[in-house]
Amino acid sequence: MSSLPTVLIVDDEVRGLETLQRILQDDFNVQIAENVKQATEILENEWVQIILCDQRMPDITGVEFLKQVRDQWPEVIRMIISGYTDSEDIISAVNDAGIYQFITKPWHPDNLILLLKNAAELFELQRKNEILSIELKMSPTRLQAAMDKKRKHLRDDYQCEDQIVRSPQSCMNQVCEKIRRVSPYDVSVLLTGESGTGKELAARALHYNSARWDQPFVVENCGALPDELLESELFGYKRGAFTGAVEDRAGLFERASGGTVFLDEIGEVSPAFQVKLLRVLQEGEIRPLGSSQTRQVDVRVIAATNRDLEQEVREGRFREDLYYRLATVTLHLPALRERKTDIPLIANSILDAAIQHLGKEVDGFSAEALACMQAYHWPGNVRELQNEIRHMLVMSDTDEMGAELLSPRVLHAAPEGDEADLQTMVGLEGSLKERVESLEARILKETLIRHRWNKSQAAKELGLSRVGLRSKLERYGLEKVEQLHDKGEQDAVG
Repeated sequence: MSSLPTVLIVDDEVRGLETLQRILQDDFNVQIAENVKQATEILENEWVQIILCDQRMPDITGVEFLKQVRDQWPEVIRMIISGYTDSEDIISAVNDAGIYQFITKPWHPDNLILLLKNAAELFELQRKNEILSIELKMSPTRLQAAMDKKRKHLRDDYQCEDQIVRSPQSCMNQVCEKIRRVSPYDVSVLLTGESGTGKELAARALHYNSARWDQPFVVENCGALPDELLESELFGYKRGAFTGAVEDRAGLFERASGGTVFLDEIGEVSPAFQVKLLRVLQEGEIRPLGSSQTRQVDVRVIAATNRDLEQEVREGRFREDLYYRLATVTLHLPALRERKTDIPLIANSILDAAIQHLGKEVDGFSAEALACMQAYHWPGNVRELQNEIRHMLVMSDTDEMGAELLSPRVLHAAPEGDEADLQTMVGLEGSLKERVESLEARILKETLIRHRWNKSQAAKELGLSRVGLRSKLERYGLEKVEQLHDKGEQDAVG
């Protein structure tokens, strides 16, 4: 069976049939008929996708024949080809026969082939749509089961103990315990913490561990939109409420009714909008823009901010009554620098995801790289760590990703516990000599890490001899760090 789409050409002129057959035979399976009887027999025995029919024939017009085809084989794409452009013929063809295209003579071969290919694509799309419609009608139970399975999968993914990566000694354990306690109760929660500490992840854990877990969870960044746009996003609008409002639209509160709304960066909203938001929390009702009617909504609100809202209240920038409505329970998420024991686990979790996303395999991090990560203060928190690891993975040319791949700002942070004396010298207090020596020690170590502890290359860059470099390593106790590095490489090889 040919894999090419089948085109049936109907024309009483033999030369016209032969010309069309010769032009189309490379791209289509071409069937020809000199009259309606032959065309009907082909339609009864062949799977025809497209009919290309001449309008003027002895016994019947092309439109009349295609009208019959429409009644008996409605899925076939119907096209008329004619040397006459009578407006009545065109109107009749569109209204009565439902043709896809009215082609006038003379036609260009390339244009004709393109039109037929488009018609073949339309036929295939119609067929797939029909199959999908039948499936939807016949299997609502199966679709419901599939949806429930996906919802359950989401709930399992956002169980607190699974998604919030942490060590047994982590300060996040207390946060997770609070999430487990608060989740079942239908109260508003305020999440505080620096940007990038995982507030949205905590909000999802609260939702998917609650009784609303099988209902919508929607997110809105309140700091990203001006008041009018934020109001239309959250409360919806009526047609004509503003320029561009061409239809009614339900807001996020209405679409999430029964579920949870997560309002990120709540500290950024203006005092005027705070009043409108307070009404939703107090009365459980919204009023779309341009409407005089209010609508009841049933949502749980979880809000997040990186601001000190209590301070904002004291300074008059945030409404006190709104604050207490939002902060029935307050959960503070610690910064990454407060979670030193979690950093290796988080880094490896991010690396696994990056490997899958980028399709590049590595074995993991060196102990030295992880130590540098733990020493750095991470002002951008997990987002900054994620970007750093992706950069390392892209730039890596070895199985193990070493500290030399880290950005200078991370690499310059001396790891804790490697050498207590160096940490003492790095302090801001002390004589000029002590401060210069602390800076020299840092430069030595950073250079050695970048050159993977190759002393010849490091000495060359620093303008030192190998003997001079060795002397400085002994002076600052850095030979101990070198030994730890060498041992880590040997363990990796072993």
